[in-house]
Amino acid sequence: MGSYNYLGFARNSGVCAEAAAGILQRYGGGVCSTRQEMGNLDKHEELECLVARFLGVEAAMTYGMGFATNSMNIPALVGKGCLILSDELNHASLVLGARLSGATIRIFKHNNMQSLEKLLRDAIVQGQPRTHRPWRKILIVVEGIYSMEGSIVRLPEVIALKKKYKAYLFLDEAHSIGALGPHGRGVVDYFGLDPRDVDIMMGTFTKSFGGAGGYIGGTKVLIDYLRRHSHSTAYATSMSPPVAEQILTSMKCIMGEDGSGLGRERVEQLADNTRYFRRRLTEMGFIIYGNSDSPVVPLMLYMPAKIGAFGREMLKRNIGVVVVGFPATPIIESRARFCVSAAHTKEMLDEALNKISEVGDLLQLKYSRHHFVPLLDRPFDETTYEETED
Repeated sequence: MGSYNYLGFARNSGVCAEAAAGILQRYGGGVCSTRQEMGNLDKHEELECLVARFLGVEAAMTYGMGFATNSMNIPALVGKGCLILSDELNHASLVLGARLSGATIRIFKHNNMQSLEKLLRDAIVQGQPRTHRPWRKILIVVEGIYSMEGSIVRLPEVIALKKKYKAYLFLDEAHSIGALGPHGRGVVDYFGLDPRDVDIMMGTFTKSFGGAGGYIGGTKVLIDYLRRHSHSTAYATSMSPPVAEQILTSMKCIMGEDGSGLGRERVEQLADNTRYFRRRLTEMGFIIYGNSDSPVVPLMLYMPAKIGAFGREMLKRNIGVVVVGFPATPIIESRARFCVSAAHTKEMLDEALNKISEVGDLLQLKYSRHHFVPLLDRPFDETTYEETED
């Protein structure tokens, strides 16, 4: 219950595994060179064309490591005299990339548009420290789904502020691409927005696509610039061909280009599983964080002493979970983080939920003073729950 295999494509059998095995026979395991030297294959170019079509952007660039996609490309995009406005809960790769860039960094409260707008307004009015010259660039950095909170970025409002103050937007879709939206195309698809309103679209292949690496999508001018100036392009070994084929096969499946409806079914199954799992945990009396459509489900433990106990008790019951404490979270906001997958059947989820409830009673984790009782006089939908005092 802790794997990022949101759409179930990471399995060791099936069409993706067979396609990757075929490419391994033909191309071998790796290229052993960078893209700018001897490591550029037709598979890499095919993948970049497909990613651009999937995202709805002009061009895309792929990389062999998701973490480095952020940490090595942000320094190529901004530098001294630029301002980065970063959500306080952004991933470590975004934080590292911002620090390496040499740009000034200011932090806004998580998903708080008033906090972001105040920083934008102050940046425009005051300019750079001491000289008060205008900032060369202002870059807003946010994530699609925040991996420790399960919250979804308020993207329409972020885009509105970006346009109002003429800033740039960097969107990290590591957890949301493939896992959100009616077509599985991430948080932009989820809100029904225009991809051209996001200047830099970043994501990883390590989760919904069952592969490895990351991508950046945007205008052709942006991607051509990154091909020349990104350290990840110049110095990092290019993506392994079997991994590229795994991503190509799974992405075509999500897009429906494989001739089957399997991809759409998995996207819908993930959404159904997510809502069911979250609803059941809430009914049991647990406190959970995040958006109701987010497959990342943090269950609050609060007490640091219960972190190890929860993980061990779940493992005794053959359920693998991720438990998180300080410094990844505030010291009194320890949690267990579940990741729901389309590969989970209802029977699997029910078994996990029963074990979670059992351990919750054992460790006294059902902190919620509110629970939801179904109104049985009408069919079930999202509105058939009323909040009651326990």
